[in-house]
Amino acid sequence: MNLAIVTDSTSDLTAAELQQLGVERVPLYVNFKGETRKDWVDITPKDIIEGVAAGADLPTTSQPSPEDFAEVYRRVAEAGADHILVVTISAELSGTYQSATLAADGIALPVTVFDGRGASLGHGEMVRAAAELRSRGASLDEIVAAMERIRDTNFVLFTVGTLEYLQKGGRIGRASALLGGLLNIKPILTVQDGKIEPVTRARGLKKAQQEMVERFRRYVEAASGPVVANLIHIQDEDAAKGLEAAIAAAGVPYRLRSIAEIGAVIGSHVGPGTFGIYAHEAVV
Repeated sequence: MNLAIVTDSTSDLTAAELQQLGVERVPLYVNFKGETRKDWVDITPKDIIEGVAAGADLPTTSQPSPEDFAEVYRRVAEAGADHILVVTISAELSGTYQSATLAADGIALPVTVFDGRGASLGHGEMVRAAAELRSRGASLDEIVAAMERIRDTNFVLFTVGTLEYLQKGGRIGRASALLGGLLNIKPILTVQDGKIEPVTRARGLKKAQQEMVERFRRYVEAASGPVVANLIHIQDEDAAKGLEAAIAAAGVPYRLRSIAEIGAVIGSHVGPGTFGIYAHEAVV
């Protein structure tokens, strides 16, 4: 089987890594300052944060069209693929999964669209595993089973630097955002059943970090095998490295895959200073 792997830009894998893995990327769109730009191609989180700080309205985002996916499908088919595997951001968070599925209708070869039920390195890790297993000669069924295990054992916690983006995006009320800002309340959030959900709250950055470390420690202790993790951030690598140091100080055993920045699409909804952890039980 000559399997082509395709993902969307919210997997937050860099262009260099995607090229190394042999994976195609379909960008989502960010509508900002009167222009529509491609995630990770024409716009970065830094562009948004600096623009909003200078007075620009918060951006909005949109999914790729079915034709965006179909164009990539045709390209990999012409290159010799006989099956296409597509790994997308959660269908609960974006219409990207639907676009990828609709695009398959006009393609002659079989297309398997896999809902990662997460975002950022949550489904980025599934892409990495799929590419590694493909290189080992694994079957499509074996690759899908590995991605399902990552999805089923996924652990994610993150907090935000400001409540402004969550409030203006409609995820929290204006009064909650104002009170939270005054009291320095940090919401700790997760992705559950494909949707962003609140977990708890902490007062101040240090308490939020401690809460995340303690919950991660309990997750690792309950895991059935080794745990792989990615630390994520938006324009605040120091916060991610601080979380790394706190996990190390707590003596939690895990394998760090990367410290990575979240892209402009997800950054448009959570804002600067966001950081956290995405982990799963190892499959490769």
